Amino acid sequence: MEMTVNELKRRLDLQEPVQIIDVREQLEFHTFNIGGENIPLGNLLAEVDDLEFDKNLELVVVCQRGIRSETARRVLSGNGFTNVMNLSGGLLAWRKLFYKSINE
Repeated sequence: MEMTVNELKRRLDLQEPVQIIDVREQLEFHTFNIGGENIPLGNLLAEVDDLEFDKNLELVVVCQRGIRSETARRVLSGNGFTNVMNLSGGLLAWRKLFYKSINE
């Protein structure tokens, strides 16, 4: 299951409750992020049973392009998380949308 950049941005702009996990490495996260919790993919895979997220609330997983986050989505879904979405196109798509709107 995927969520588009437009949908996530709309929901964040409306301050709707959305749990976000960013599975990029810490350096990537600190360079640019949209909030949420930074749990690098390797850590998430090793600690999936210890995550303190509500397994029934919507959870959006993000990374640079959407590949690592899709892996994380599958792992989370296989471990009892019932509503996990992958950010389609990742943060590259987010930045493209954001910078496009600035330049218009």
